[in-house]
Amino acid sequence: MATKGGLRRRFDDLGILAATIKAWAREIGFQAAGIADTDLTVAEPRFVEWLARNFDGELDYMRRHGRKRARPELLVPGTLRVISVRMDYRAEAADSMEILADTEKAFVARYALGRDYHKVLRRRLQRLAARIENEIGEFGYRVFTDSAPVMEVELARKAGTGWRGKHTLLLSRDAGSYFFLGEIFTDLPLPVDEPIKEHCGSCTKCIDICPTRAIVAPYVVDARRCISYLTIELKGSIPIEFRELIGNRVYGCDDCQIVCPWNRYARLTNEDDFRVRHGLDRADLLELFTWTEDQFQRRMAGSAMLRIGYERWLRNLAVGLGNAPTSERVIAALRARAHGPSELVREHVAWALARHGTS
Repeated sequence: MATKGGLRRRFDDLGILAATIKAWAREIGFQAAGIADTDLTVAEPRFVEWLARNFDGELDYMRRHGRKRARPELLVPGTLRVISVRMDYRAEAADSMEILADTEKAFVARYALGRDYHKVLRRRLQRLAARIENEIGEFGYRVFTDSAPVMEVELARKAGTGWRGKHTLLLSRDAGSYFFLGEIFTDLPLPVDEPIKEHCGSCTKCIDICPTRAIVAPYVVDARRCISYLTIELKGSIPIEFRELIGNRVYGCDDCQIVCPWNRYARLTNEDDFRVRHGLDRADLLELFTWTEDQFQRRMAGSAMLRIGYERWLRNLAVGLGNAPTSERVIAALRARAHGPSELVREHVAWALARHGTS
């Protein structure tokens, strides 16, 4: 990744260029931006230890790329700096605690209620890179948003846009944690920002609330126990020991964010793409369980939830219905899928029926 040509005279001062890039990022729709170097030598040993403890579960991509995750210059040769940005995603939606308490409802992690964030952030990052190029001439860069072996939280921390919370998510004093992260790897030798002080103190609310005790220590998550992993990443059968604990969470889990004191400052998004679609912030488990595969494909088009596929969608809903109040409607819905084509779904439906004392 080699820069072609020199900077235009207007930006001979790299400090002015860095400040201007951050201003452009806000104009384009990001709420914050910062600049980090590529030195992740402090984070790399922690990542290696995490893998050694098999906390990655079936997240094979964590191992597949080796040390590239902790060495940006290996992922994109020539990288000198990382421009880290964040974008708020919290939309007007039904109260999360009320939905979790109503076990006839389906809880969907709030980041997934709108359109797929990957596409939204990637387009904005490309716009930001194009604006830089238009002003200074060609330069080397690549954009990422949860799409490659990138330690995005660590890079965002180094870029001064927040600190790592005990639940491992990035936290901001003025925005909580309901935001997405994205990066531009670049060969521009921009001045870097200073990390900010952590502000979690002695608080352990995120650790204490976790239904499956997935946060095994401050800043350490065992993905194999995490409901987001179990309902999204895990391709096979959900371990029986976690099914009751999952409750009505059918796609992801926000518990650690819901109780975080800093999320009282989380702001509502202005992005239309992140607004709730198809009433998924308050949908009934039974209603969703009746969707055909065609309905699932059509209604989830453009959504991050499409990635789990129809089979895992029904698997998750079957677990939710197994934890729902017993009723004739629930039992009838489960029985209607008890002999379907998917062995995975049949297994979870059988478990759910057994929970209601029938088969």
